[in-house]
Amino acid sequence: MTPVQFFKCLSDDTRLRCVTLLHREGKLCVCELTTALDLSQPKISRHLALLRQSGLLLDSREGQWVYYRINPDLPGWAYPLLDEALAAVQASEPFRNDLERLQRMEGRPELAVCC
Repeated sequence: MTPVQFFKCLSDDTRLRCVTLLHREGKLCVCELTTALDLSQPKISRHLALLRQSGLLLDSREGQWVYYRINPDLPGWAYPLLDEALAAVQASEPFRNDLERLQRMEGRPELAVCC
């Protein structure tokens, strides 16, 4: 991944919100991101597909759910930038709202049976 690709991935608000939540939480499924961002499943899936194709995210199937996580093989320079992005975004109201919706979500896959 080049710096240009990395910053293009984060230049969209929805993708930035997804990536910062994933960076904070470790891994999330589509239903969790849909709930947290209060957006439609097709919109979230479209952005996740772009992030996966760029190499920023990895996906894995666990039962009926597909989980997304930050690619651990990103270049070393990318992680400090993700840390800084998360720190900056965490202070914003949209991120706090996203996190609150995620934490209120009933039936999260890791916590129970969901989706």
